[in-house]
Amino acid sequence: MTSDAQIQIEAGWKAHLFEEFGKPYMGELKEFLRHELSCKKTIYPKGSEYFNAFNSTPFEQVKVVILGQDPYHGPNQAHGLCFSVPKGVGTPPSLINIFKEIRADLGYTASDFKHGNLKSWADQGVLLLNSVLTVEQGCAASHQGKGWEKFTDKAIAELNETREGIVFMLWGSYAHRKGEVIDATKHLVLRAPHPSPLSAHRGFLGCRHFSQANAYLATHGKVPIDWRLL
Repeated sequence: MTSDAQIQIEAGWKAHLFEEFGKPYMGELKEFLRHELSCKKTIYPKGSEYFNAFNSTPFEQVKVVILGQDPYHGPNQAHGLCFSVPKGVGTPPSLINIFKEIRADLGYTASDFKHGNLKSWADQGVLLLNSVLTVEQGCAASHQGKGWEKFTDKAIAELNETREGIVFMLWGSYAHRKGEVIDATKHLVLRAPHPSPLSAHRGFLGCRHFSQANAYLATHGKVPIDWRLL
């Protein structure tokens, strides 16, 4: 798993994460995934999209980080970007609330969100990172504790330590805990409840994270994010 040719991840990320692939926990994770597939279990997203968040947003281009927990576990939903679904797939409830907050915060309309594919955000520098990068079909949280968390912790640590002026959006207690290592003197750390329908009304709706992020980026000489999905 340490062969350079085998690791299909963006070059900047590879430079920061390469050593992780040679550690025992990643070997154990690889064996776990191989076993699950040999048992004919369906895993989301597909293998070529495990590292989609990293490949869509190069290390040196990260301006905003949105932390998710696990991939969607329903058919055709997960494609390696947290909260995102491919075009043509129904918008999940949490993403509906995210769009609702963006509209209220930035004055957009429903017509500004024509689908739920967040790839255009990733292309602009929004790292859409789940803590766990795979899941078994129909079994939420089934791949937690298998090693992915260590890998994504390292990714966050590398951004925190070697970059400055990144906006971290941490939604829900899980993301809050994962983001405890972030240095708020170097980065903007925004915390709110999770956008799930179970908790969005407790403070996610009205958090104004998107306008705060864009204002921060502008004051740091960076191009703000166009959050519309046209």
